[in-house]
Amino acid sequence: MTEEHPFAQYVRILGKGPNLSRPLTDKEMYQAATMIMKNQVEPMQIGAFLCILRMRTEVPEEGAGFVRAVRDTLVQPENMPKVDLDWSSYSGKKRQLPWFLLATQLLASNGICIFMQGTEGHTAGRVYSHAALLSLGVPIAKSLHEAADHIRNSNFAFLPLAHLSPRLQELIDFKSILGLRSPINTFGRMVNPFSATHEIQTVFHPNYRDIHRDTAKLLGQKHMAVFKGEGGEVERRPQKPVLVQSLHNGMLSEEEWPALLPEDNIKVDESMDLKRLKTVWSGEEEDTYATAAITGTTAIVLRLIGRANNPVDATDQAKKMWTSRDISRIDT
Repeated sequence: MTEEHPFAQYVRILGKGPNLSRPLTDKEMYQAATMIMKNQVEPMQIGAFLCILRMRTEVPEEGAGFVRAVRDTLVQPENMPKVDLDWSSYSGKKRQLPWFLLATQLLASNGICIFMQGTEGHTAGRVYSHAALLSLGVPIAKSLHEAADHIRNSNFAFLPLAHLSPRLQELIDFKSILGLRSPINTFGRMVNPFSATHEIQTVFHPNYRDIHRDTAKLLGQKHMAVFKGEGGEVERRPQKPVLVQSLHNGMLSEEEWPALLPEDNIKVDESMDLKRLKTVWSGEEEDTYATAAITGTTAIVLRLIGRANNPVDATDQAKKMWTSRDISRIDT
């Protein structure tokens, strides 16, 4: 008789059927994810596991268990820099340029330390942060140690997921085989390897907002905000009102932010020319949509980190920061 694989119990819990299946507990997911991260699971099992989670939708306890397992695999650098904000970039952009990257540089130039991690290439036809940052002349880290140096040097670091956690990148790459977005796209965003006091997340599907916030609460994250971003990235859609859901020291809250621009003036960017990121930053080009996306995203961050008392105050501060930005930060 063939002995059952140790991981089979976790697939069985999830997939026993509509009446007997249930979500994994935090502890069970930690154990299952630890096996996955240590490559102790058969590819068929991983495929079944991820597909069931995707069909049923993850719960916060599963997210917390998975994130803890991933964190335990990371080798953190000595003399960790203090990071104010953890920012993930997983979705890529296809309708508008990644203006949020200029928001990160604006915030960093005003003393806010940001760590960004993300992935690329899992969906064709999108512009990802890695390529966009290279076009801006922003260095890309190849390890957490390099990322720490970049943060100390410029208040900003971007580390591709493939270098942060090669195993997580392998799991996300299953999309080309399974044909489905992986739950790792939800869990991987929340690793926060520098233990930043603040974390910002966005979703493409609004029903994932609560999952992100409740998972962050289970993980003991002090401050976080989540909203529906442009294309799934952490970028304010200036033509739409936005509901920002927050977590501050265990307390849940939400704020409705008004639209910044009329919706009927917004057009899809057909060219997606990355050179425009520099020309807008330098002031060579004026773009109402870009400016609203940049300052609108910056405002949400200012509110999250406690530098603004309300959305109006945050927006006013962001606009002043943009007007007085240091254009020399990006080599044009």
